[in-house]
Amino acid sequence: MIPRYSPADVAELFSDAHRFDTMLEVELLAAEGLAQLGVIPAADAAALRARRPVVDAAFVAEVEERERVTNHDTAAFVDLVQSRIGMPEGAWIHYGLTSSDVVDTALCANLAQAMDIVIVEATALRDALTRRAVESIDWPITGRTHGMHAEPTTYGAKFALFALQVQRDLERARHARAAIAVGKLSGAVGTYSNIDPAVETFVCEALGLAPVPATQVIARDRHAEVLYACAALGTTMEQFALEVRHLARSEVGEAQEPFAPGQKGSSAMPHKRNPILSERLCGLARVLRGYLVTGLEDVALWHERDISHSSVERVVMPDALQLTVYMLRKAAGLAEGLVLFPERALENLTQGSLGLVFSQSVLLALVESGLSRDDAYRIVQAAARRAVEERRNFREVLEADEAVGLDEASLSRAFDTERMLAHRYRFLDALTWAP
Repeated sequence: MIPRYSPADVAELFSDAHRFDTMLEVELLAAEGLAQLGVIPAADAAALRARRPVVDAAFVAEVEERERVTNHDTAAFVDLVQSRIGMPEGAWIHYGLTSSDVVDTALCANLAQAMDIVIVEATALRDALTRRAVESIDWPITGRTHGMHAEPTTYGAKFALFALQVQRDLERARHARAAIAVGKLSGAVGTYSNIDPAVETFVCEALGLAPVPATQVIARDRHAEVLYACAALGTTMEQFALEVRHLARSEVGEAQEPFAPGQKGSSAMPHKRNPILSERLCGLARVLRGYLVTGLEDVALWHERDISHSSVERVVMPDALQLTVYMLRKAAGLAEGLVLFPERALENLTQGSLGLVFSQSVLLALVESGLSRDDAYRIVQAAARRAVEERRNFREVLEADEAVGLDEASLSRAFDTERMLAHRYRFLDALTWAP
């Protein structure tokens, strides 16, 4: 991932140094598990731990140099670890294991750590949206379907629905975290031919992972599930950002991204305050969905394993987790700082819509007065068309239409925003995590 979109804490999890350090821990734990079984001397396992190499930039550089000879990064890693520890104890490193035992278990441990960060940041986004929902539940705004004025809703209802969607994403993320928090140390085709299953259990428990049956590799539907959780979060953030973009349009003016002192919206037009963060979130969500496609294509491997997934995962797994956390932090900031304009929203609702947002209420009032639904529909439809063509208030048109025949009380009730939004607190009731 390019530095622009790389949170330092997540990038560190996927650095070569952290990856090799986690692989080294797997190797040392495997030796300690073997020692518990009496396969290797306990003193040798203790020596391995005591002489544990420091994994730093120099270590990484030496692995890369050795790989030029081996053309195999895990073999190069094992060679370097053995040479750093020294013989004869170093010979026990990688005993009974295959590369994927170490690489897959380490990768899953790192992915579980990254998913922990995702869950924390997704919770922060959910809570930010929840706070805005509570704050603005009483602020009417025009609801729109097909991009057209529909009926009144509230800002708070919008925020609550986004918060509920993030909550569902959180549940998916927790499930994906559990699915990826697994390990295997079962050998070349997963049959424990040269390693006791007790070693796998020992190592996984020490790393906070669950041992699972596998071929040479852990099944890749688990990795695809992580990518789906990331893509789902990205799509939710895109939906929220797209709403902001629409509400921020000049002719709507019902919301605006936070604009910092000294910020410039356009290099050419000083008046601009463009929704650039929302647009960025929409764009990056497309990248996350692309990573999901490649992750799904990694699931089907030849027999007990081929290597076609490896190169893909070196790119998409770190990138997806970094990008998801970056987006979550930006989206939470957007939710917290989004500027709302309830007065403009009310103006658009009552004047900008010409009152047409109350057309269904008028329709129902006419049905209650004794008209058939179709007759009532045609009367309201014709009145609405006249209001649009003549740029007149819809209620005034209805009052002048003899075919309507509704008294003042009935019309007032039909055009009562408070009546239409009387059940708005149901949105808040659904936010069960809210204080």
